Amino acid sequence: MEKSLHPFPPIIDKNSKILILGSFPSIKSFEESFYYAHPRNQFWPILSAIYGMPAESREQRTALLKRAKIALWDVVAECRRTNSADSNLKECEPNDIPSLLREYSNIEKVLFTGKKAYTLYRRYFADRVELPTALLPSPSPAYASMNFEEKLKRWRELLGR
Repeated sequence: MEKSLHPFPPIIDKNSKILILGSFPSIKSFEESFYYAHPRNQFWPILSAIYGMPAESREQRTALLKRAKIALWDVVAECRRTNSADSNLKECEPNDIPSLLREYSNIEKVLFTGKKAYTLYRRYFADRVELPTALLPSPSPAYASMNFEEKLKRWRELLGR
């Protein structure tokens, strides 16, 4: 099992206020070359519902992020894995999130789409980044203990909407 490198750059600009971090792209996201590409992942439906914008195409999704002032990236730059589950991420090497935050000093808080992303961020960067952080309910279809409406409510609260 060889190491996988993160396949795409962060989506961020000088107007971004919130950085949402996942762990590492799913196999489906690798295939589609875009974040949260699995059709059952609730990431885009949640943001679409919160911001009242369509999120079907890559262009619509990028426009939604820009309008919402949300930046998007992942904690892991490189790892070994056998499937898309966060529990299968091994030998993780982090992205340089502190440098990204220095370059984009407009970011006011960092949110995480799962416990693995949050845990790795704290392991690598807790003493180097002083922004407020919060854990979003995972948009993954594997996280079924909370329904869509409950996730939507919590995301809305954490995004300040």
